[in-house]
Amino acid sequence: MSNTIGKIDETFLETFIASRCGEKRPEVLVKPGFGLDVSLVALPGNQVMALTSDPLSLIPGLGLQESAWLSVQLMANDMATTGFAPQYGQFVLNLPAEFSQEDFKTYWEHIHTFCQKMGMAITGGHTGFVAGQNSTIAGGGTFISILPADQALTADKAQAGEVLLVTKSAAISSAAILAMSFPETIQNRIGRERYLAAYGAFYDTSSLQDGLEAKGTASDVTAMHDVTEGGILGAIYELATAAGCGVHLDKDKLPVGPAQAAVCDVFDLDPLHCIGAGSMIIACKKENAASVEERLLSAGIPCAAVGELTDASQGMVLAENGQGNALVYQKKDPYWAAFFQASKQGWK
Repeated sequence: MSNTIGKIDETFLETFIASRCGEKRPEVLVKPGFGLDVSLVALPGNQVMALTSDPLSLIPGLGLQESAWLSVQLMANDMATTGFAPQYGQFVLNLPAEFSQEDFKTYWEHIHTFCQKMGMAITGGHTGFVAGQNSTIAGGGTFISILPADQALTADKAQAGEVLLVTKSAAISSAAILAMSFPETIQNRIGRERYLAAYGAFYDTSSLQDGLEAKGTASDVTAMHDVTEGGILGAIYELATAAGCGVHLDKDKLPVGPAQAAVCDVFDLDPLHCIGAGSMIIACKKENAASVEERLLSAGIPCAAVGELTDASQGMVLAENGQGNALVYQKKDPYWAAFFQASKQGWK
């Protein structure tokens, strides 16, 4: 494994970490794995405990409210893949020593508000200040929910023959953060209207409603996976891998908003491969795909059918202009290099 920016790769996760997860307790139904957003632990009374963890963001260039939003919503997005909202949250904050008490109060007030709005209780954690802490990662958190065992979805439950739906657009979070970080450059390159559209999509980076509306009260959705590093194509590859399936996608049907496309073009990025928090990948039974789409569209959430899961023997296929090409998993998200290069060049 080479140390690159971003998450560890599939091979290292599956060949090393997955076999070294402490005691093998029989009540652990879903353990850490590639493409899995949550773990499930069996509880009495036909219930399960779902758990997910992520880093917490503190990005001065975005602002305290925006950082709090990312800290809460990115974990909530993972829990949303079960079809349920998070119920309990633990936060571990390792803050810069120079972070003022007033700024901390503002940051925490927003975390409290965002958690309260989704009905989640903050149950504990740790808060400390660390000398020399200059990272935009200010710690980590864990969200927990207690769910009916027969209703909690995980990515490995998807099956061949099911339709894949994608909500909203590719590169929502990438384009929004780049627009917010380099406003002068972006406006000059793509115009104020598209800049504002990309910037304004920042609060679309939550896919909690997407997951709740998709599942509804029906049983036609079998699995979901939120879009993070690697973009829409990476998320679809991960879901198919977790389910032990192949996939056949129509590239022309993958949703890319004009504002997201324009921002990515400035940085020479393919939006289909860029961090895309806010979009949800949904696997559902073919005969019910239209009703799932209708539920989402009725809630004001754009949705597109982009392909279907196939038998693993058929591989991962990305079709374009009638030509089927191999869907290659891009281990390193190009967003990071683009962001740091723009910063290095002094883009405003």
